[in-house]
Amino acid sequence: METSLSSKLTSQYRPSGTWPVKSLGMIAPHNPMQNSLLAALPAEGFNRLLTYLELVPMPFGKVIYESGSKLQHLYFPTTCILSKLYALADGGSSEIAVIGKEGALGVSLFMGGETTPSRAMVRSSGFAYRLKAQVLKNEFNRGGAFMQLLLRYTQALMVQVSQTAVCNRHHSLEQQLCRCLLQTHDRLQADSLAMTQELISNILGVRREGVTEAAGKLQRAGYISYCRGHIEVINRLGLENAVCECYSVVKTEYDRLIPHANQAKYLQMSN
Repeated sequence: METSLSSKLTSQYRPSGTWPVKSLGMIAPHNPMQNSLLAALPAEGFNRLLTYLELVPMPFGKVIYESGSKLQHLYFPTTCILSKLYALADGGSSEIAVIGKEGALGVSLFMGGETTPSRAMVRSSGFAYRLKAQVLKNEFNRGGAFMQLLLRYTQALMVQVSQTAVCNRHHSLEQQLCRCLLQTHDRLQADSLAMTQELISNILGVRREGVTEAAGKLQRAGYISYCRGHIEVINRLGLENAVCECYSVVKTEYDRLIPHANQAKYLQMSN
């Protein structure tokens, strides 16, 4: 069933506002099933959401919401990467979670809250589908596969947030940078990453000088090449060997909790 649904979407579904992703080297139109959560839904639940999913561009640096603001949508990234940041009173910030095609932004909406103390912004440009808050709540309250999937994702997201806090406290800046690069590489599936020192500094909550030193070590080791805001991953295995255990802990939890599209039946409620 999942294969036929995917084929039908590829050949027939053209949501309003669809654009070819020329900037990302793609010609094919966008498809909601590029997001793992949407792709894992059984056909019945997916089709109920299809009418309400709105494709939106996500330019680099766009602020999705500020701390304390009321959330209006749940976002399902497809080709962009979103960052949840905690901003301090002195102007500093630190990333607490990174969200790409494996997840969704705005879990507070179905967890009983309308606001969040964190800030969300785009750290790699692309596109996402969004769902209005009330539509999300209506579907979530139906129970079933959609509710189970979002709760599983929220558990994985909580693991990422807590593991990031541990990593920032106990591991070296070089290891943190490896984690950051691997998480980005996983979500973009491209070796060329548009990441400036300023961006990495904001993500890790450290001074730019520290980022320069850590990136220099990784470059001298032959793992990356850095030039003018672009990082080329040359040796991914080297990064995996140099990173702390935090990367694998989070990745393992996502793989365990978030099924692939061909495992959608696992989420269906038995009669």
